[in-house]
Amino acid sequence: MTEPMIEIKNLESRELAIYRERSEIQLLRINEPASGIFICESAKVIRRALDAGYEPISVLTSIDDPDEEVKEIFELCKDVPIYYGSDSVLREIAGYALTGGILSAMKRKPLSDISDVIKNKKLIAVLENVENPTNVGSIFRSAAAMSVEAVILTSDSSDPLYRRAERTSMGNVFQVDWTIIDKEMDYVSFLHDEGFATVAMALSDDSVSISDPRIKAEEKLAIILGNEGDGLRSDTIQRSSYTAKIPMKPGVDSLNVGAASAVMFWELVREGN
Repeated sequence: MTEPMIEIKNLESRELAIYRERSEIQLLRINEPASGIFICESAKVIRRALDAGYEPISVLTSIDDPDEEVKEIFELCKDVPIYYGSDSVLREIAGYALTGGILSAMKRKPLSDISDVIKNKKLIAVLENVENPTNVGSIFRSAAAMSVEAVILTSDSSDPLYRRAERTSMGNVFQVDWTIIDKEMDYVSFLHDEGFATVAMALSDDSVSISDPRIKAEEKLAIILGNEGDGLRSDTIQRSSYTAKIPMKPGVDSLNVGAASAVMFWELVREGN
């Protein structure tokens, strides 16, 4: 049965509550112990989520003359409510002007076990306490572009399904396998046991260049990226197979973690390695 499009007349209606919710943590936990909800923004991001098998709950739009991309979203979501209203109404609901004029509330999937996520993978990234959702999104976008096969996040990192991470990644959070692990997990030892060489991205006395041939010779690699301010935990650095840095002009401390990830991923997959 196809749901009709529903004009928004009452901003306080119960059906729109999930779009008015400013706390993404609340949406994450809304159905506990079952998986929660997240919000997708823009037709491109919504389409990539749908293609990845995420289930829509509803759609909210201000578009009265949809292009082909938006029409496809309407068709794919035809069995759930599609709410529509003016740009000003949606801005009041969402709290800001929408990118692309369309949102979709979706059901989260249960998190996969790390063993399943890294199975048969050769190149993965680990985000240790990367707190900024823009950086998380940027890393996912670079990972998808440079054939990084999976991303593992510690639980103190920003959630990849937060809106800003999704937007920054251009929906590539749905293109790369990922999961979240407890921050107390000894993932370095776990990855070593699974045959991965670990590369801690950090400035250290024994750091090697990211172009070091020993790194490139490894059959399975896990690139570990750390917190925006404090970097990686000292214990992580000490126990990793390598500590690597990006060669830079003297006097420049380091790159933003999002930019550093792009440089490192490119170095590992560029032709001529």
